[in-house]
Amino acid sequence: MTQANELLATIAQPQSDLEVLIEDDVNRDDLVDAQPDEENSKPGKGRSNRRRTQSKKKHYTEDSIRLYLQEIGRIRLLRADEEIELARKIADLLELERVRERLSEQLEREPGDREWATEVDMELPAFRYRLHVGRRAKEKMVQSNLRLVVSIAKKYMNRGLSFQDLIQEGSLGLIRAAEKFDHEKGYKFSTYATWWIRQAITRAIADQSRTIRLPVHLYETISRIKKTTKLLSQEMGRKPTEEEIADRMEMTIEKLRFIAKSAQLPISLETPIGKEEDSRLGDFIEADGETPEDQVSKNLLREDLESVLDTLSPRERDVLRLRYGLDDGRMKTLEEIGQIFNVTRERIRQIEAKALRKLRHPNRNSILKEYIR
Repeated sequence: MTQANELLATIAQPQSDLEVLIEDDVNRDDLVDAQPDEENSKPGKGRSNRRRTQSKKKHYTEDSIRLYLQEIGRIRLLRADEEIELARKIADLLELERVRERLSEQLEREPGDREWATEVDMELPAFRYRLHVGRRAKEKMVQSNLRLVVSIAKKYMNRGLSFQDLIQEGSLGLIRAAEKFDHEKGYKFSTYATWWIRQAITRAIADQSRTIRLPVHLYETISRIKKTTKLLSQEMGRKPTEEEIADRMEMTIEKLRFIAKSAQLPISLETPIGKEEDSRLGDFIEADGETPEDQVSKNLLREDLESVLDTLSPRERDVLRLRYGLDDGRMKTLEEIGQIFNVTRERIRQIEAKALRKLRHPNRNSILKEYIR
């Protein structure tokens, strides 16, 4: 889906140049700790108190995580038939919520339950029960898969976010998966949810783990560098040189060094990881090769992209398909497309520009925001 990603990247480009935004993320706890009071102003005493405070915070955090893991470990996993039944109830809930959104736009305010029930032609008690069933189904689907979030979050530790933050971000992805899951397409929910969880976590790392925010595409390049480094290490039986990595990545060594410096990326994958230092950074790099989750991701992107392209005129749709190689993988030039339609390359450029402007409109690209944020 490289060609589809190329089109998404084009849609995501702003229509004017923007300056790089630097997020001033100041840790207030550090500021408080850095201000000595009269008692702690004596040499060494303030540092000692801060160490004790930090130790207590760490102990409290570890206890919280341990209790959370014990709690979700007691939740029974769902059977396949239960997943399907819950998915149906969640779909019904989402339909009710869509009705509420339409009603809210009409009324220009949030509707009450009675107005909402009237809109779906139901008595209030029956409507509230239907709403409760849907919300309970969504809650159960999410709770029964929280262990999956923890399992995936572990693979992204020591990348700039705490374990707690990774779990929180992954849980948001799980909720999104529960809302989007379509059991009729034949996917297991865990397979489908894995993609959403991983997406939520990796985007959070890219967005939140640095004071200077790196573009998501640069973070993805960093991940590819890590994978390439591991692959070369396995092939050569030794740590690859920068030149060898750059050659395999088909980029200049200057660009490789720039990206590594921007990300503070250690080239070595032998960095100890974990409390006991019994693991290595390379252990957390996923193997190359398409997984079921990758296939789900491609299918989702293809379906959503097709639905958005269908909102364009036939000629605009065909021009974008040819320009970005969505059908055969080959991106054609303006000249080539002009010959196909028997018009000038300038006319094709105008059609392409108009189509891209349409796709950038919020009413159209909202469905693609999950992929281009």
